Amino acid sequence: MSTVNVVFWSQSGNTEAMANAVGAGVTAAGGVANVVYVGDASIDELKNAKAFALGCPAMGAEVLEEGEMEPFVSDLEGFVSGKTIGLFGSYGWGDGQWMRDWVDRMTAAGATVVNGEGVICQDAPDGAAEAECQELGKALAAI
Repeated sequence: MSTVNVVFWSQSGNTEAMANAVGAGVTAAGGVANVVYVGDASIDELKNAKAFALGCPAMGAEVLEEGEMEPFVSDLEGFVSGKTIGLFGSYGWGDGQWMRDWVDRMTAAGATVVNGEGVICQDAPDGAAEAECQELGKALAAI
């Protein structure tokens, strides 16, 4: 049984709801989900994992949250080569550029991003976005 770490940062709770849906997908696929806020996440656990998920909403001018998530992602870049990563997050404005940039960044570091793109939704996840997050979790649990 695989354990999948789902690491997220959330301000309003929207990305946290997405993280919980990813975790539900992992569990539905027979895996064990470890859904954890980025400040409580272990870099070492991710170093030893084949696959994991990262979630962060769009902030400012469509960038990752700069206080906790950006430094965490910077630390990850050095060892994600060969790993499979699921990315997700919500946004309130813009067109998802932060997620396209994040996918490009992880791909450039050598990771495989599930489906080649992140799961995004505007504001709170609706039923369709929750279903996409659950499918993301199932895909990660199968690795």
